[in-house]
Amino acid sequence: MVYGSGIQRKAGDILIVGILLLVTAASLFPILHLIALSFSDKTAATSGFVTIFPIGFTLTAYQAVFDDALFFTTFGVSVQRVLLGGIVQFIITVLMAYPLSRSTKQFRSRNVYVWFTIFTMLFSGGLIPLYMTIKSYGILDSIWSLVLPGAVPVFSVILLMNFFRGLPKELDEAMEIDGAGPWYTLFRMYLPLSLPALATVTLFSIVGHWNAFFDGLIFIHNPDKQPLQTYLSQIVVQVNLDRTIMTEEEIKKLLELSNKTVNSAKIFVSMIPVLLLYPFLQKYFITGITLGSVKE
Repeated sequence: MVYGSGIQRKAGDILIVGILLLVTAASLFPILHLIALSFSDKTAATSGFVTIFPIGFTLTAYQAVFDDALFFTTFGVSVQRVLLGGIVQFIITVLMAYPLSRSTKQFRSRNVYVWFTIFTMLFSGGLIPLYMTIKSYGILDSIWSLVLPGAVPVFSVILLMNFFRGLPKELDEAMEIDGAGPWYTLFRMYLPLSLPALATVTLFSIVGHWNAFFDGLIFIHNPDKQPLQTYLSQIVVQVNLDRTIMTEEEIKKLLELSNKTVNSAKIFVSMIPVLLLYPFLQKYFITGITLGSVKE
């Protein structure tokens, strides 16, 4: 029986490893295919010959993305949005999650505010009322129109609230006996013990702001103030009809371009900042998700 159990265990391990390898391959293939397309020439890309290795290696698609000075302008707008929006969301998330994590004895209206917060996850006012609100505040065509509408990340608030509630109550009681007030307790006990949850909500905030593009199309009319993703979503290969004379180099470059390769290049460029940031927060991510999602 012991031998049989060992064989079954090994077979199970091999099966699990095989499944995980298949899932990993299925997850990596689109990314590798995207990168290969971005470095391939126009003919191979449009003909569908490219898999995970570039065919006719060329950097033309990346030149089309980076040659425009507007790219760097919009990149700076996205960095500003991530920093400003991340700070605003972090402050509001912490200041909302802490009181909502208290018991009804400490905060009588706690359940009312929790249900009100959850309600906003299920129903919204709609796009037109949102646009009218932003316009009435006079913040159209400004960075605040990209930051303020999402200043209260409800999912992150609930995640951090549940994490706070999972901390031992004895620590809270010990701080109270020592005469610590709520602000001191929050900053000296709760935040240092909540690094996994804080890293998780911070990652959500960064990724959300960095990948957002639709609000830039609606609220920002000046191309110089649009975020990077909005700029990238509008890049197309087009002929400048105002130009009656084109140099030989411009004609050659135009013939080498295709929407497929340029789109692949812009998607890959937009992935790089998040790919560089994620490894630093990954060790906290799983812990923050699991520990912050089990309580109500």
